[in-house]
Amino acid sequence: MRGAVAGAEMELAGHECRIAGLRLMLDCSGAAFLPEESMLVVADLHLEKSAALARFGQMLPPYDSLATLARLEAAVRRLRPERLVLLGDSFHRADLVPEAGSPAAMILTRLAERVRFIWITGNHDPHHPADLPGESLGHLDLGGVRLRHEPEADGRPEIVGHLHPAARLATRAGMQRRRCFLASRERLLMPAFGCLTGALDVTDRPISDLGWGVDARAYLIAREAIHPVPFHALAMRR
Repeated sequence: MRGAVAGAEMELAGHECRIAGLRLMLDCSGAAFLPEESMLVVADLHLEKSAALARFGQMLPPYDSLATLARLEAAVRRLRPERLVLLGDSFHRADLVPEAGSPAAMILTRLAERVRFIWITGNHDPHHPADLPGESLGHLDLGGVRLRHEPEADGRPEIVGHLHPAARLATRAGMQRRRCFLASRERLLMPAFGCLTGALDVTDRPISDLGWGVDARAYLIAREAIHPVPFHALAMRR
């Protein structure tokens, strides 16, 4: 077990943070790895979003689920977790899952052979199909930290998704906007993992009004590195 954890940490391209004493490694894929728990956490895959939009006449290339799951499979192969926690909105609609026998469904099957799935319900998928691998929960408590879909003002340390955070940063190449993690001592807000998801700026009120302390940092995701930036510095640039 220790050897597997050490090997996974060597494969990480990211940054370490702690939420209420829980150690997490933030990865460039947009996942968070908990080494002591051998657990990988992702949020907001929004699988089959293009299929959902097609029902309303908005036709997009139907490859979003395959691209998202291929990236997830790559992260699982690289980091080798025993458990995979999906923090809600894994499916854009609860009644739309990858079609049996499709390349996306085959990836889910392969993943189920490698990891134990824990599906957290979200506002887009308040219940999951009974034949999904693993278990479906409203939340998961881990070391005093609650893993759930949406942030809640109940005083619990939490790891959450739902808001799809992104941040802007001025660089020599001009203003850059990147998906990001946003972390304080008591909360980690995860980026959306899905390839067909929008993003909300961390300075917009649904995120900024959550009550981030002076220690809060945004971790901007680049291709091969994560760049920590104090949250107050981003807020000043608004």
